[in-house]
Amino acid sequence: MSNFALVGAAGYIAPRHLEAIANTGNTLLASYDQFDSVGRLDSYFPDCSFFTEQVQFDRFCSKQQRSSNPIHWFSICTPNYTHDAFIRYGLRLGCNVICEKPLVLYPHNIDNLIELEKESGHQAYTILQLRLHPSIVALKEMVSNGPTNKVYDVDLTYITSRGKWYYASWKGDIHKSGGVATNIGIHFYDMLQWVFGPVQQNIVHVMSHDRVAGYLEFRQARVRYFLSINAKCLPPNAIQGEKRTYRTVIIDGKEFEFSQGFTELHTKSYQEILVGRGFRISEARQCVEIVSQIRHATPIGLKGDYHPLARLPLEPHPFGWDDIRI
Repeated sequence: MSNFALVGAAGYIAPRHLEAIANTGNTLLASYDQFDSVGRLDSYFPDCSFFTEQVQFDRFCSKQQRSSNPIHWFSICTPNYTHDAFIRYGLRLGCNVICEKPLVLYPHNIDNLIELEKESGHQAYTILQLRLHPSIVALKEMVSNGPTNKVYDVDLTYITSRGKWYYASWKGDIHKSGGVATNIGIHFYDMLQWVFGPVQQNIVHVMSHDRVAGYLEFRQARVRYFLSINAKCLPPNAIQGEKRTYRTVIIDGKEFEFSQGFTELHTKSYQEILVGRGFRISEARQCVEIVSQIRHATPIGLKGDYHPLARLPLEPHPFGWDDIRI
């Protein structure tokens, strides 16, 4: 049994990490968040020490490392822009680290973290759970075992509706979240490059505060994608079903089904990490580079081979902010 500490206990993704720690038979000694709405801890680790001040959390963790019951693993569920700093903290604390995606916002941070891994003698891992989804594993095997010169035509559509709160939170600040492509799309970009090979072309057609549409060419795929957090982009069949999330991948004209099987993927990720088969931070480089290039791109408009939903009219920013590029 290993001891864990976790930062970001009040966050959206934290329950999946708490469940994974519990399901793998480990214990959570300490957790930290600026916000105190963490009653979820009672369902998993009611004896966990909780802190709303980082200095108090640091004091506890440092003391614990000098005890006979040290912290072995450090899990990170905090806002995207803080991941780099908390990975550094966890490694320097003397722990192995598990960080939620996106690992970092900028590719050069990965090189610096790899150097710190070597200095600390500990390892950092990232969550890339779609690589563990049975349907996606089967797709990768199909592509790998198929003709090497085969290039697939892929349409990716992902719309997950968010309210006005989104823009008032850190998620609505591109400097903190990385924007729509990073915040809701990075696991899809990782999946695509993992299955179809390295990126060869990266074109952005439309990008605004609530959507991004573009074209990605991989070694074995031509991908048109559309990602959005605006419910007005939902297709009629999704609205009629009173759903606020729509996800579909079309490969060579046929729908690729992978809507089920997501609930256990964080636990499976932890299981793989704890036995030394997890995804090291170097494996996140490709997807971090893809979203960084998208974030800094100048959209070309409706030219070339673009996703059909790219034609949807743009919506004004709720707070009047227009240019989201950095």
